[in-house]
Amino acid sequence: MAVPALTPHPDPPRSVPLREARTRFSQLVALAELTDAVTVVTRDGDPRPVAAIVPATAARSGAQARADADRLATVTAGWARRLDEQHRRSTQRHAAELGAIRAALAEVWAELDRRVVSGSDPTLARLRAAHNDLLAG
Repeated sequence: MAVPALTPHPDPPRSVPLREARTRFSQLVALAELTDAVTVVTRDGDPRPVAAIVPATAARSGAQARADADRLATVTAGWARRLDEQHRRSTQRHAAELGAIRAALAEVWAELDRRVVSGSDPTLARLRAAHNDLLAG
């Protein structure tokens, strides 16, 4: 079965010089057709690729490639909007929950202040100091 053109091929393409590609052209085409192998053709003595023999399902026109890129950009933008909205809602929810915790903690300390003389219990003084950043916010 052919690998979709948008997914990377797991095997790196083989590279052959143009002279060898001429003599093995039928074999390379059959290899592409049967195994989805990609063969990169280079100029003799130059390692830079100049062409490729690919399975027909992988060959796409410029218009198809642009349409795929546009579709991918649309999908990506949609997900980015969803993620931004989720982040905004999560931030609001976190701020509301933190506000509720601060209010409850302030109530607890107010009640403790009414029941215990300030400075009489070192453990309470240590806990108050630990909660001070939450109470001040």
